[in-house]
Amino acid sequence: MGENEASLPNTSLQGKKMAYQKVNADQRAPGHSQYLDNDDLQATALDLEWDMEKELEEPGFDQFQLDSAENQNLENPETADLNLDSIQPATSPKGRFQRLQEESDYVTRYTRSAPKSNPCNFCRLLKILCTATILFILGILIGYYAHKNCPSNATTSGTLDLHLYQEILKTIQAEDIKKSFRNLVQLYKSEDDTEISKKIKSHWTSLGLEDVQFVNYSVLLNLPGPSASSVSLSSSGQCFHPNGQPCSEEARKHSSQDLLYSYAAYSAKGTLEAEVIDVSYGNADDLKRIQKMKNTTNKIALLKLGKLPLLYKLSLLEKAGFGGVLLYIDPCDLPKTANLSYDTFMVSLNPGGDPSTPGYPSVDGSFRQNRSNLTSLLVQPISASLVAKLISSPNSRTKNSVCSPLELPNNDQRIVSMQIQTVTKFKTVTNVVGYLKGLTSPDRYIIVGSHHHTAYSYYGQEWASSTAIITAFIRALMLRVKRGWRPDRTIVFCSWGGTAFGNIGSYEWGEDFRKVLQRNVVAYISLHSPIRGNSSLYSVASPSLQQLVVEKNNFNCSRRAKCQETNVSSVQIEGDADYFINHLGIPTVQFAYEDITALEGPSFLSEALFLKRATKIEEMDPFFHLHETITKLSGEVILQIANEPVLPFNALDIAIEVQNSLKGDQPYTHQLLALASRLRESAELFQSDEMRPANDPKERIPVRVRMLNDILQDMEKSFLVEQVPPGFYRNILYHLDGKTSQFSILLEAWEHCKLLASNETIQEALSEVLNSINSAQVYFKAGLDVFDSVFVGKN
Repeated sequence: MGENEASLPNTSLQGKKMAYQKVNADQRAPGHSQYLDNDDLQATALDLEWDMEKELEEPGFDQFQLDSAENQNLENPETADLNLDSIQPATSPKGRFQRLQEESDYVTRYTRSAPKSNPCNFCRLLKILCTATILFILGILIGYYAHKNCPSNATTSGTLDLHLYQEILKTIQAEDIKKSFRNLVQLYKSEDDTEISKKIKSHWTSLGLEDVQFVNYSVLLNLPGPSASSVSLSSSGQCFHPNGQPCSEEARKHSSQDLLYSYAAYSAKGTLEAEVIDVSYGNADDLKRIQKMKNTTNKIALLKLGKLPLLYKLSLLEKAGFGGVLLYIDPCDLPKTANLSYDTFMVSLNPGGDPSTPGYPSVDGSFRQNRSNLTSLLVQPISASLVAKLISSPNSRTKNSVCSPLELPNNDQRIVSMQIQTVTKFKTVTNVVGYLKGLTSPDRYIIVGSHHHTAYSYYGQEWASSTAIITAFIRALMLRVKRGWRPDRTIVFCSWGGTAFGNIGSYEWGEDFRKVLQRNVVAYISLHSPIRGNSSLYSVASPSLQQLVVEKNNFNCSRRAKCQETNVSSVQIEGDADYFINHLGIPTVQFAYEDITALEGPSFLSEALFLKRATKIEEMDPFFHLHETITKLSGEVILQIANEPVLPFNALDIAIEVQNSLKGDQPYTHQLLALASRLRESAELFQSDEMRPANDPKERIPVRVRMLNDILQDMEKSFLVEQVPPGFYRNILYHLDGKTSQFSILLEAWEHCKLLASNETIQEALSEVLNSINSAQVYFKAGLDVFDSVFVGKN
């Protein structure tokens, strides 16, 4: 990475140095304060427009005239075009600005000179009058056509960019993605991911991508044991495999791989015989109800996946004294078309990265901790059919097709014995990383991440979709690069290894290059598991990028026959974006297709990794049109972020998201609401004072744009908190699901408060949120102060 980091080239300001000074609509006399009164700011910060007639009618506005000293310097290009147009305020929908020359005597140099007393004869006056008339008419014509052409020139730049993007994206074809997908699927049977990594690197290099390299890490993996886990009923002595089949030699031979890969990575190992207690989804209310009725010490919890992060629910069960967990997905939480009753799945209990090197990269010489298991609980995923046998329920659905959730009656007692055996080994995880260097800002990176199959992990085919999509975009991009074009910022393409075990490859790479990434990464575009259904396009985006995603969704909708409501939110997602969101505070975007019924059900069901076959992806998208749409939508966002002079981020949307997260009946939030209001005021000022003029090509100053972009790319870092419950995002701008808009850590603290009858947790969470909001408000205010100091001459 070090050799791939380019320094910012020296730039010189061409033409006139400009400054932006905010002025009151009613007081524009020289020497007036550059700051508006607070009331005026609040009234005009969001949507102010120029009243050009008032500007022209102001007294003294017609007093600007070139004096004799300036007339002698007309050959100077910096002064030759000074006229009435050059000092008119620019149109601004967000705030009022007046462009001023940096010279302190700007006003005095252009005041009308005193009338001369020398007498002039009539002929001389007539000549002057005729000359002035001709020049006046000529000036009007030049000004008219210049004024007419200026807007079109500004528009042309944006139009050219749009045409360029479309020219790149139109080469992406569904049939090419389908062929790539099928070629990748043929490689998954290998017991080592080296073959897949080499294939990806070779393909990317052949497409012309620069400096494609392997980045390897030796990490601790928790792998299936030599034989499958089992669950036995003590009353009858019946033994079952996780898929619900009896423990027999024939069953083991028939589905050996499925049985081996039905396990919880980094679970405790051993055997436990105890009573099974149905804890439903395992939230605070469930545990409070159960602990009133039964002793939970060293018992086995029957737990449904979903509604809350698995790691959080396991932490609650661990605190309650449970010794084991039988984990399953209730069929009622799945779409009716999904028949997974007998399917087994894998989960990872690793919050992220190599467990033996928590918080630091697993490079040569690093200290390795002995962490073969990450919980004291014995955790075993089982199928819904096995749950039905354990609770003696023949069928989960009634005759009238109304689904009845699986649950163990409170008065029934089930004693079971569970046996778990896994193996921990150090294995090499490989990342494939390739670079397309930027032209003007090579030290600013847009990371595009997919993942590939890792040896010893589940056989799901999402990785093939992910890899085929990122490869299709690289192909389209490099066709244009070969014709001489380059993006302004560097695009880094990454195919991560070890994703199924807890995003290990991306975490280790992020920890390895943390300092560089903190300073240089602008955005992360996730291509993790892009096809999960075929009925609804579901987008996840940071608050600062939601406006851009909505624009792309609407544009895509206008090109399709069916237009669905835009579904964009900031929610916790699975995949390798985790490190970049939670440890670096990087704005993130992810497009994916889902089933509407799946979106309506409980969240966090995607934590289960099923052993899907390749045909399942092709059943959902037989012609790969959904793959093509995801590729083009993601590609358009990548191109715009990589190429726009001003990053397409929205500061005000972050402030609005914070205010929305404090709505509802939450207690103790009155102080947070007042602080959020001040954050919004600062964001409004920042957006109108700094972003509006920078987006006007006529007023854009390179050094100012660079300072502005540095502020924009770091906006979300203020919302990274140190202490969060297990499984919760450290970036508090992300919610647990799309149905709740409140801050997740506040909701959890309130539930925890009810469970333990203590206010300590809620006070700690309130303090975390308060400090984040205050930090963001100070950050925007400091940004405004820096611009004022540098460009108004306070330094």
